[in-house]
Amino acid sequence: MRPIGYSTGALAPGDVGRALEMLRRGPATAVELSALRLAELAPLTALLPSLDLSRYAYVSVHAPSRFTPEEEPRLADALFAAVPRGWPIVLHPDTIHDAGAWRRFGPQLAIENMDGRKASGRTLRELGRVFDALPEASFCFDVGHAHQVDPTMRDARLLLRALGARLGQVHVSEVTPGGRHAPLSRAAVAAFQTIAAWVPEGVPIILEAPAGAGEMDVQMSLAGEALQRHEG
Repeated sequence: MRPIGYSTGALAPGDVGRALEMLRRGPATAVELSALRLAELAPLTALLPSLDLSRYAYVSVHAPSRFTPEEEPRLADALFAAVPRGWPIVLHPDTIHDAGAWRRFGPQLAIENMDGRKASGRTLRELGRVFDALPEASFCFDVGHAHQVDPTMRDARLLLRALGARLGQVHVSEVTPGGRHAPLSRAAVAAFQTIAAWVPEGVPIILEAPAGAGEMDVQMSLAGEALQRHEG
């Protein structure tokens, strides 16, 4: 069965411990530990050695989404030192100032496609330049971002066909025109089902849809339905 779970940042922004407590009572088998803001990274890396994540079949870390060129080397060093090698590190391509700071991560680094607010990293052509600079990096496919950029899902299919061999994780949520993550609707599920055939069954799903304790199970069920592959 495909690992499925949540980003801690969708459940309790800036409070990994609280988010993990919310997940403990549910069926999640995957988790992404989020440090989306730079100030959240040091608390997360300090917490990592004490976390018992043995219940999860899949664990990843989301790197900060904004930092300066001066902060980049220290950020990369902190992630390299603290994050176990088996955990993917999701990075927004528009944050990269110097690709050389990230090459040592190899396939552990997972480059995510961006939403329409961003100036780069949205399309196959834009991501191609990133993967040219980071040829060993893997791919985190954000299906909500792809749908917001192109509601026909044509661009999503292009991304998956070209980068499918790199695919390591899928982010799932609905994404508003303004770029905010939102709970999945039936319309989003129907749109995402059109590309499900290009997402291998074993690739983990991480939800970024905001949810309270009583909503997580429903959202995970919808996400699984959205990417369920139908043979034939």
